[in-house]
Amino acid sequence: MDIREVHGRDLQTVLEEVRFAVVPLGSIEYHGPHSPLGTDVILANGFAERLHPALKPLIYPIVPYTACPGKTRHYPGTISVSPSVITDYLYEIVDGICQMGIRNVLLLNAHDGNMGVSRTVAEAITATYKDASVLLVNWWQMVSTQSAEEVGIFTGTTGRGHGGPYEMSVVKAFRPDLVHVSDSDLDLTANHSLSKLPYVLVEGSPAGWDGYTGHVGQTSLEAGEWIIAEAVTNLHQLLESWLQKPVMKDGGE
Repeated sequence: MDIREVHGRDLQTVLEEVRFAVVPLGSIEYHGPHSPLGTDVILANGFAERLHPALKPLIYPIVPYTACPGKTRHYPGTISVSPSVITDYLYEIVDGICQMGIRNVLLLNAHDGNMGVSRTVAEAITATYKDASVLLVNWWQMVSTQSAEEVGIFTGTTGRGHGGPYEMSVVKAFRPDLVHVSDSDLDLTANHSLSKLPYVLVEGSPAGWDGYTGHVGQTSLEAGEWIIAEAVTNLHQLLESWLQKPVMKDGGE
């Protein structure tokens, strides 16, 4: 259900029926010459629209502007909001949702720069509302690298990376008219992973980077459709587990 279509007289009835609120998080950011500036908006909205109605979500409008303080900030088209501003703004949104009585909030994210902001907001909200539960989902993590490799949707690469074939194949599946890879678009190869264990590495001038990275020539509609189907299945399973989880208050149920 879309909050924008709920009438004032029906709001209380709707609030009694829904199980959680959804706040999609995007950005307006350069993703390469082959990609739309609204890539993250398309992705976050696309996955929000594929949430099954049986889950009873209440979907809010996307947050389109956010912090892009890193390597895309100086590329044309990127609009970057200060991290402190977007943190306060997102907190006010989620706080407003909680004030209506909703206690389960899904932050459905399509921009890596939103992860730190979302974690800060989630901590602040759950400190204020002890019975609140905020789930941050980064859509790209809903498909394991291993499963994608087993299917073989890309050759010699995982396809991951900003503006790369993994991301842009999904955009192409959502909006076939908006992804245009030409022969002049370079395939860029990033450095090999330093470890199989999770880590965070931030570099000012990483290898294989020009506002995007990856072998974009492997972008395809078929790959995007497979990724979406896999991600939506895994997302639904995660949401069901989350919604069935009892909320602990002050050390007890």
